Amino acid sequence: MPRQLHLNLFVHGRGHHEAGWRHPGATRQALTDIDYFRDLAVKAERSLFDSIFFADALALGDGAQFVASGALEPITTLAALSQATSKIGLIATASTTYTEPFNLARQFASLDHISRGRIGWNIVTSWVGGAGPNFGYTQQIEHAERYAWAHEFLEVVTRLWDSWADDAVIDDAASGQFLDPARVRRIGYEGRFHRVAGPLNLPRPPQGHPVLVQAGSSATGKAFAARYAEAVFTAHLTKESAIDFYAELKGAAVALGRAEKDIVILPGLSAAIGSTEKEASALLDELDSLTDISVGLGRLSNRFGGHDFSKLPLDQPLSVDDFPDPSTVQAAQSRAAVITQLVARERPTLRGLLRQLAAARGHFTLSGTPEHIADVIADWVESRAADGFNLMPPVLPAQLDIFADEVVPILQKRGLFRREYEAATLRGHYGLARPHNASFESR
Repeated sequence: MPRQLHLNLFVHGRGHHEAGWRHPGATRQALTDIDYFRDLAVKAERSLFDSIFFADALALGDGAQFVASGALEPITTLAALSQATSKIGLIATASTTYTEPFNLARQFASLDHISRGRIGWNIVTSWVGGAGPNFGYTQQIEHAERYAWAHEFLEVVTRLWDSWADDAVIDDAASGQFLDPARVRRIGYEGRFHRVAGPLNLPRPPQGHPVLVQAGSSATGKAFAARYAEAVFTAHLTKESAIDFYAELKGAAVALGRAEKDIVILPGLSAAIGSTEKEASALLDELDSLTDISVGLGRLSNRFGGHDFSKLPLDQPLSVDDFPDPSTVQAAQSRAAVITQLVARERPTLRGLLRQLAAARGHFTLSGTPEHIADVIADWVESRAADGFNLMPPVLPAQLDIFADEVVPILQKRGLFRREYEAATLRGHYGLARPHNASFESR
């Protein structure tokens, strides 16, 4: 029997292509209109997607003048969408650097209760340079320090979720006892960055813990993922690099005593779909022609911690010497490495590189018919480059509609994708076990 793949919908503005908002197939609804996001979630659920995901940035980007920006905050968005859907998993980004673990643990536990067990937390350390000053930091916190903070943060949050036993609530009106005090415990955490007494002030989430999602692929990020992540959103421009990443991360998890199935790996995929190859290619060319050079330069600069690329000629081939060493970057190290690898492999011009990155910021991009898109998805899954995909439609809702109506049925016909939901939780969709309660259960 073929491997069953997973599909997550990544909602980014009016489409993942930076010029997608200008296309006639993009919505004209405001990015503060919850009906827009509700309709996307309902469509994805109707098409049996495992989950829908909302990223976040804690600062307004420099290119906001030319790119659709200012969408709703994702945690509150999930609360609304949980009432418009009943099966699909709901994932939001939240920062370990610029929030408090007690608040985050409480928010995500509440969401998991509200949604009846459908929540995932995308764990980020917030590399965007403009975030720090919004929280009182005069300069960006270094990459290694952000990850040290994240390790401690995650330990606090999971202990808080485990501070209630599953049977802590008695709720016996006749006897007058609501809680069993022996089944709720303080955590008394004292670390380098955090001091948290606990316990959490609401019961353990239905899933035990919301699903832990992670997207960093630097050496530090991969080590973090191998230890904690249950789903990984990753960026690869080639199947070969995706295969290497898949084997490395699964192997690192096994070395830590986990099983391969404990981590679901979902590379990003931005597919421009048309009824013919020519039509699909024309769509991608049209979107590329609508991009703004200054936006692309700004995004590239942000990936490399503010490096100025504006003095490079637009139409001369690039070399890796034109870029800072990714290992020295204090912003997005993994994405910086993806970009320099592309430059070493293809020697694009700066103009060409900016167009490539405009489509999906370093994720895998292709164009083709529904059959071709299904072929590529199947090939990556069968080659153990992926357990499924983090779908990033270049234009929303038009390209999601085509994928849902034409690609999904092909995958179902081939036995690669579900025909109905068999589980009611996000853990169930991903095939993940409910974590044991470290405070009250022995393994």
